[in-house]
Amino acid sequence: MVRVSNWLQRQRSHKRYLSEAKWFRLGRSKVYNQAKDALIKKWQHAYVSRRLKKRDFRTLWTERLSAVLREKWSKYNTFIHAMAQKDIIINRKVLSNIAVAFPEVFDKMFKEIVK
Repeated sequence: MVRVSNWLQRQRSHKRYLSEAKWFRLGRSKVYNQAKDALIKKWQHAYVSRRLKKRDFRTLWTERLSAVLREKWSKYNTFIHAMAQKDIIINRKVLSNIAVAFPEVFDKMFKEIVK
């Protein structure tokens, strides 16, 4: 019986990994096993970073709102609580964009919510 080596599939797989690891340093771009390990670690970091990005943006929006509200002698938590009591549902992203881009509109919103 003829021995099957599976050479072509292995070559394609290795080529795919090595071409994606092209810009890594030293053996990580030349040696298949090192390239594969480096790529797996890269994908793990990318997965985690996609989650951290969401967290970072939410804190950015909160900090922006806090800064604008501090100028009006108010606090972030009291403003959000007042919004919840009046059943106003606007997410923090939109609120921070309004506060930064359209301060007059945010002033009117603030007066309506806090009064």
